[in-house]
Amino acid sequence: MAYGVQWIRSLFFNISMYLAMPVIGLIALPWMLVSTNGAYWACHAYCRWVQWSAGWMIGLKCEVRGTPPTGAALVAAKHQSFLDILMIFGAMPRGRFIMKKELMWAPILGLYAWRIKCVFVDRGKRGQAIAKMLADVAAGNRTMGQLTIYPQGTRVSPGVVAPYKAGTGILYEQLGQPCVPVACNVGVFWPKRGVYRKPGTAVVEFLEPIPPGVRRVDFMKLLQDRVESRSNALMAEAGFVALPKAKD
Repeated sequence: MAYGVQWIRSLFFNISMYLAMPVIGLIALPWMLVSTNGAYWACHAYCRWVQWSAGWMIGLKCEVRGTPPTGAALVAAKHQSFLDILMIFGAMPRGRFIMKKELMWAPILGLYAWRIKCVFVDRGKRGQAIAKMLADVAAGNRTMGQLTIYPQGTRVSPGVVAPYKAGTGILYEQLGQPCVPVACNVGVFWPKRGVYRKPGTAVVEFLEPIPPGVRRVDFMKLLQDRVESRSNALMAEAGFVALPKAKD
């Protein structure tokens, strides 16, 4: 009975979440077209709406820990669901993402992502994707802010082991900026697939920055160790016992 009620609440929450995107996007459209500030206002408003409505509609509270960067930085984050995107972006003043190119054509989402200068990559062409990503980042490097990348390249469910991709290390070297690792437990409550959302406290945590200049191989090991160990701790805090398994 309780599961059924929560499933229905989750369904209505999901509907409201997807309806809010075009509503906020269209309201801010005139401002967005003339100013990047308008695009950021709309994106941050949407992040706040989803997190606020999750609290009272499905009993899922959102908590950001640590110190989000406010200056130029590379943010390398654990990615488990759509919610961690909103929590990470909403915590930073000028965030933008490395994201798959298919999202460029998504209504509203793609337009705003383009406006805030997100970097679109073709995940199916690994070598070309890295080269294009680096070129696009270099071309847009005048846009100071917080560039977020997901080192595993996609959403990874709790307990699943997936490799960290080389592109993050190459990008870290090119930018010459501090890298802020981010851990999370969001997937415990908001799974990769399906309607159901569990009540509880979803956490994203900004960890100690890794300064520029660390050797790439050492950087990748340090990044993975910090993100994975802290994410496992946050998931355990939420009652999830990690049993490593192959990528889903």
